[in-house]
Amino acid sequence: MDLKSYFRFPMYEFSDPHITMATKQDMPELLALLNGSYRGEYSKKGWTTEADLIEGNTRIDENGLSLVLEKPGSVLLKYTDEDDGIIACVNLQKHNGRIYLGLLGVSPNHQDHGIGKHLLQASEEYARQENCRSIYMSVITLRSELIYWYFRHGYQDTGERKPFHEDSVSGKHARPLEFMILQKQL
Repeated sequence: MDLKSYFRFPMYEFSDPHITMATKQDMPELLALLNGSYRGEYSKKGWTTEADLIEGNTRIDENGLSLVLEKPGSVLLKYTDEDDGIIACVNLQKHNGRIYLGLLGVSPNHQDHGIGKHLLQASEEYARQENCRSIYMSVITLRSELIYWYFRHGYQDTGERKPFHEDSVSGKHARPLEFMILQKQL
């Protein structure tokens, strides 16, 4: 059997051997990673926390992550350490010749080691393999340090803003929040 036809997405090889496609079997580790990277006390060990903006310990639940993994045109890349533990991930969704980048999370204990940069590079590799001309994302406007990090990696503010609505999963907002749309041309 041809392995490429067995999987629902083509098999990609990335320039960083720590980066591969995540599967449903990775869900428990991915949930722990994403929730620990964004919310709760543990996330405060890193610089990408949203804990001061949004209450609670949940960024995404099992149902939400299942929807991401099963969505047509969506892949989740994982970054594993030398023990095959998942320490970072990013979701890429193909939309009309562009890639939406979301759920970029790096374990707070592994931040500031260039892992996020490697995931951005892999995202660009994937976008080019998919013949996409740009990558875009939404970032909470109050997260200036993160926004400047994306600027240093070639992303630009499109000027578009979107409301960030509270939901029953991800927690109560400490103040009104909105998203800034960033984009990078490839």
